[in-house]
Amino acid sequence: MQFIPLHAEDAAGIQRMSALASEIVKEHFDPLIGAAQNEYMIAHFQTPEAIASQLASGYHYFFVCDDTGAPIGFLAYVLESTRLYLSKFYLHKSQRRKGYSRAMRDFIVAAARNAGLSQIELNVFKHNDSTIATYEALGFQRLRDEATDIGGGFILDDYPSIKKMAGTPQTCSIPAISNA
Repeated sequence: MQFIPLHAEDAAGIQRMSALASEIVKEHFDPLIGAAQNEYMIAHFQTPEAIASQLASGYHYFFVCDDTGAPIGFLAYVLESTRLYLSKFYLHKSQRRKGYSRAMRDFIVAAARNAGLSQIELNVFKHNDSTIATYEALGFQRLRDEATDIGGGFILDDYPSIKKMAGTPQTCSIPAISNA
């Protein structure tokens, strides 16, 4: 498995990423959210212009390729002050259940650790049962329900989820000290 970075100056690569993203996202999400919402989201988040803008604002995009170099998926993340936010984590349907998700997770974990971060966050559509199960198997835990108006009369209905990596300091409540 290979992770091939996409660079902001690679216009042809950005076009290929947009086409790959649209293909995979349509295959997966049309049945879940309907073609109209999916087309709206692709038009706002997966066009070459949107990807170029994301790259310019600090996002890291990667083609996920099999051992022959054929693209089988993609991922994207942005490093923030306290976390790695995983924005995209997609595989072609024919490539699922082959262990690629674990390799992708390991790649993301290494990126977070290399940046000195100890947690990864993402949002997952709350009716996307197979993906929720995959993320939970990869060590992510749901934080809450979240509905976000994305315009066009559409709502993202998600579970923000987190993966804290080994060695992550855990917060705890410290009881107040009594003066009595």
